[in-house]
Amino acid sequence: MLQVYFRFYGDLNDFLPAVKRQTRFVHFLKEPASIKDVIESLGPPHPEVDLILVNGASVDFNYLLRGGENVSVYPLFRSLNIAPISQVRPPSLTEARFVLDVHLGKLAIYLRLLGFDGLYQNNYSDPQLAELAHRDRRILLTQDRALLKRSIIRYGYCVRASDPMQQLQEVLRRFQLFDAIAPFQRCLRCNGRLKPVEKAEICDRLEPLTQKYYTEFRICQDCQQIYWKGSHYERMQTLIDGVLKTKPLES
Repeated sequence: MLQVYFRFYGDLNDFLPAVKRQTRFVHFLKEPASIKDVIESLGPPHPEVDLILVNGASVDFNYLLRGGENVSVYPLFRSLNIAPISQVRPPSLTEARFVLDVHLGKLAIYLRLLGFDGLYQNNYSDPQLAELAHRDRRILLTQDRALLKRSIIRYGYCVRASDPMQQLQEVLRRFQLFDAIAPFQRCLRCNGRLKPVEKAEICDRLEPLTQKYYTEFRICQDCQQIYWKGSHYERMQTLIDGVLKTKPLES
């Protein structure tokens, strides 16, 4: 048997059994194996890993473990730029665009409300989600660890919280998105972009009281859903204000 010593840091410990968290432990291999396969067999999906050190040297996911190594595995570094040394971090995205699994529909609506591109359908299959994330360079948000371990996925995150509002705050912190919030830019129903529209152009689609009391409207360029600043707008603004209050000081 081959012995390899592991130590996982930060929130990668969320994926480990209690006895292996925040401590160095030995793992036995029957034969040499890629470090990616071994890390994922222990729990953490590869998109959550930002740096791997073997005996103090940075390695990539293809590194072959042969026994006797000391392995340190780190999650995303938020305050340090480790891009020059990390061999597993994918190229930085110019824009945070998401695709969400079928269990995160409410989170998708919240992200769209804040102006983020969030693809979601309640009938996406796992292969479709993986392909969309790969093809469009989107960040896959899921609570399915096995889905995140698919090899074609480069950008992804396992959402820990169960409450949708806590999920939103978690994603905003994880990807440092508080300063990118731009509310009321996307359709909550389909993710399309909104644009101003003259009342006269859509008057025949409005309820009588809406016609009477409102003058400013936006319309989705994709599904043609109409938006205005009614009572729903006030509720959404209250939600947005609550989110902004949770912005970390370092964000």
